[in-house]
Amino acid sequence: MITVVIGFCILCGLFAGCRRGPALPPLSPADSLRIIRENLDHRLAKDESFRTDPDSPFRRDTSVAFVGLRWFPVDPRYRVTSVLHRHAEPDTVVVLGTKGEPRKQLRYGYFEFVMPDEHAHPVQTRLQVYKVTPHDTRRYALYKDYLNVWFTDRTTGKETYHVGRYLELGPEHPDPEHAYTLDFNMAFNPYCAYSSLFSCAVPRDEDRLNFALRAGEMTYSH
Repeated sequence: MITVVIGFCILCGLFAGCRRGPALPPLSPADSLRIIRENLDHRLAKDESFRTDPDSPFRRDTSVAFVGLRWFPVDPRYRVTSVLHRHAEPDTVVVLGTKGEPRKQLRYGYFEFVMPDEHAHPVQTRLQVYKVTPHDTRRYALYKDYLNVWFTDRTTGKETYHVGRYLELGPEHPDPEHAYTLDFNMAFNPYCAYSSLFSCAVPRDEDRLNFALRAGEMTYSH
């Protein structure tokens, strides 16, 4: 019987019938609760910052009123981890700003991970990572090692901001095997979503996720 099963699976492999698709990483109840608490605290802190911080877009542009941010419900499955896969030869690409100005960014690498689509099916996902170009490191010295991730998905322009959303990852870690945490529950709108005073990077075509990512910040209601 074992021989028959093994032989059957070999045949299935030849015809791609026994291939396993991507699987979601395991998640314990304790981890789920921790992720929910951290996100709820984060959202409260961000609302408070937008109300009171002098650098808030609503303090810098007094013509717009702050009425609170809107978020999708926290879903722990949308917190994932990935090492940074650096491109062997990073290239400089043009990323447009929302006011039409071209910006040069170093297309530095990518993150790869599995997370659910809108139907809860596991999807192998890849997002490009950008850095300030060496030419601009003096101008943006504070952010020269920062990893920039932005994206659009099937909610963009409907439930979420029509330009796209961003993730904060901070500076590159010195350990090449470091596992970065990407929490899409914290995906946020850039400042141009709240005020026309600001211009922000527009995600490129390759930065689009081909499913509805109902996690993170929704469209701001003025």
